[in-house]
Amino acid sequence: MAITLMLDPHSPTPPFEQLRTQVIEGVRSGAFAPGDKLPTVRRLAETLGLAANTVARAYRELERDQVIETRGRLGSFIAATGDATHKQAQLAAIAYAERARALGLDAAEALRIVAAALGIRP
Repeated sequence: MAITLMLDPHSPTPPFEQLRTQVIEGVRSGAFAPGDKLPTVRRLAETLGLAANTVARAYRELERDQVIETRGRLGSFIAATGDATHKQAQLAAIAYAERARALGLDAAEALRIVAAALGIRP
């Protein structure tokens, strides 16, 4: 399947973040399956009128989060692990919960801290 990515030129979100988010949403929704090939950095940059470094940054961050994998000259693909961002978030939540317990925080206070960090106001 050919993966198509687009930009919203009117969005305040930086282009690299728009690309990163589209790939993650595509994986979560099932629109992008493990093994699907992403456009090359150069081709996607040319198609979208971006600098190659912008696309490369999005790909690096996706690879860091294990959403995609790069196979050398073969290109970049959706990782076989599927939605690795969810897994990474779970690992971060577990680490936070362990640290909050070690600091003596109760669950309600730990949740208030997370809500504030996410910008959720009561």
